[in-house]
Amino acid sequence: MKKKKKKSRATLLQKRNRTGYLFILPWLIGFLLFYVRSIFMTGQFSFSELTVDTVNGGYELRRVGWENFLYAFRAHGTFKQVLTSSVLNMLIDVPLIIFFSLFMAMLLNGKFRGRMVVRAIFFLPVIMGSGAILDALTLSASMMSGGLSTEASEVASAAAGASVSLDYYMDLFQTLAIPERILEYIVTAVNRINDIISASGVQIIIFIAALQAIPGSMYEVAKMEGATGYETFWKVTFPMVMPHIITNVVYTIVDSFTVSEVVDLAYDTAFVDFNYGLSSVFSVVSTLATCLILVAVCGFLQRRTFYYH
Repeated sequence: MKKKKKKSRATLLQKRNRTGYLFILPWLIGFLLFYVRSIFMTGQFSFSELTVDTVNGGYELRRVGWENFLYAFRAHGTFKQVLTSSVLNMLIDVPLIIFFSLFMAMLLNGKFRGRMVVRAIFFLPVIMGSGAILDALTLSASMMSGGLSTEASEVASAAAGASVSLDYYMDLFQTLAIPERILEYIVTAVNRINDIISASGVQIIIFIAALQAIPGSMYEVAKMEGATGYETFWKVTFPMVMPHIITNVVYTIVDSFTVSEVVDLAYDTAFVDFNYGLSSVFSVVSTLATCLILVAVCGFLQRRTFYYH
């Protein structure tokens, strides 16, 4: 009698991996069916001169090799400057957004009255930033500007008279021996505070979910060992949310890319100047730059990430 072979049961990690693959399956199908073809066509357009047939419809491609790339980097007046500023803004904004999102998530994860309302308020910029609502708000602001222009100018002039010069604070911090580069970064962060808050809604929610998934027993052990709040954050909270920091970094970099000036330049070049080949070059180059940043940043964070099973 042959013994029946026992069916190997999947481990908990394998079950979790299957759940993750099933979760991303709809996105993967859409990516393969729609986005891959768009990427291929964009690469094809970047090496060609596209002519639209306005009579019969369709378009005609004429191979020009690297001519569009050479024109973009050698002859175009603003592409290199826009690309550089977009990448620099991305590198400045991402750490600020991640730090602010984690800080607010820790505050919102606490127990207090009206917690759900405050969480909804921080997520409102994500909803208000959608295309239709943003256009409506812009139109409303332009319609109201005529009636509010006088009051706004009076308020601005009064605020200007009561404000303190920024140079005063710069000199004050320099007397404390704070490096000038750090001061410039802080000033840049303060100037971008509205953009940082508007871009932090999704990241805050992800961090809140990560904080709620940390086992309470870890905090109990840290408390029994006499760890301070500072030590608990760096020894328990921060390592446990590190995988979600990678997720938020990827999301923030991609989100910054989608609203960057390079995208606007590529759009205007294609649909205003009708130069689809040059527009495709802008898209390809900016996408490759973003991918390189993602690989470098994620590779750096991956080596310092702790995964709890």
